[in-house]
Order: sequence, then structure tokens, then C-alpha cells
Amino acid sequence: MKEFWRFVKFTLFSASAGAIEMGSFALLNELTGMRYWPCYLIALTLSVLWNFTLNRKFTFKSSNNVAKAMMLVFAYYCVFTPVSTILGDWLAEEVGWNEYLVTVLNLLFNFVTEFLFQRFVVYGKSVDTRK
Repeated sequence: MKEFWRFVKFTLFSASAGAIEMGSFALLNELTGMRYWPCYLIALTLSVLWNFTLNRKFTFKSSNNVAKAMMLVFAYYCVFTPVSTILGDWLAEEVGWNEYLVTVLNLLFNFVTEFLFQRFVVYGKSVDTRK
């Protein structure tokens, strides 16, 4: 049952991070005239900072070394970011998909893979160790 509530918390924090990402993406996309990839990359960075901070403290309640946790999340994003940015830019700019649809698909893929990565790799056995 604890894992269910952990997933619910992660989902709610991810939804708030998704709102930050979509809001900042929309502002950049509509107001700057930049290509898809810089708008997406800036928005993704803002949402990652928000999501990492809240999930570490409230969802996983980890006393794990913050620097180590940040480096592991950084490693995840070293893979996720180029893949989602290049693929997203290709879909939006070359294939002609709607940029908001592409961003939502990236958000969903990120949500699933990041939960699994944070739960089992970043925090693993340190879940619920913060006093």
C-alpha cells in the first residue's frame, strides 16, 4: 500500500512539473519564435529541477546523499534529454507533428521511465530513511 501512495505522490508532483513544463514551453514557443528544441530543453530543465526537489523530499523521503542522487538523475537525463530533444525536434519540425502533442508524448514517456529510475536506481533502499 505504501508503494501505491508513493506512486500517487509522484504522479501529483509530476503533474505539477508537467504544468511547469507545458506552461514554460507554451510561453517560449508562442512568444520567441524559436525552434522546438530550445523551447523544449528550457522547459524540461525547469520541470526537472522542480520535480527532483519535491520527489526527493516528499515522495521518496530519502536520506541518501543529495549529490549522489543528483548525479544519478543527471545520468538519466544525459540519456533521456538528447533522445527526447532530437526525436521531438524531428517530429515537430520535419514530420510536421503538432509541437504540443510531441511535448505531451515526451512528458508521458518521461513520467513512466523517471518513476522507475528514481524508485529503483536513485533511491532504491534509501526510500523512507529520512527522519
